[in-house]
Amino acid sequence: MHRRLFLATAAALGLTRPARAEDSFEVTLSEADWRARLSPAQYAVLRQEDTERAGSSPLDKEYGAGTYHCAGCDLPVFSSDTKFDSGTGWPSFWDPLPDAIRTREDTSLFLGTRTEVHCRRCGGHFGHVFPDGPPPTGLRYCMNGLALVFKPA
Repeated sequence: MHRRLFLATAAALGLTRPARAEDSFEVTLSEADWRARLSPAQYAVLRQEDTERAGSSPLDKEYGAGTYHCAGCDLPVFSSDTKFDSGTGWPSFWDPLPDAIRTREDTSLFLGTRTEVHCRRCGGHFGHVFPDGPPPTGLRYCMNGLALVFKPA
């Protein structure tokens, strides 16, 4: 089943997790303002928690020195110093910048438990973090390239 149809059906049936009271952010825009600020694909990823197709982001193969920012609010979130080739087809990092992200457990949609990664300033959905990354953290922050903007050093 197409992921968006599945998510829409799950939401209609009340199977997705509701918004939480602690989900407040410095940057808060209306749906119309987010749609005006972001491309349709960025909106789907950042605001609707969609996932881009593996290997589709040019940021997966970007290895220049610089910083990756949230495409929604421009907060610096990852340094190129922590980027690595995970072989998954998505940009991957072993550590975020200090105070750049929030995580939360996602147990919706019968997928088991995964840890979501969101922008701490606007709440935009970046992707997920997994415990199979390289040293020194052992973590793999598997991010959607559409959720990020690379700014060379």
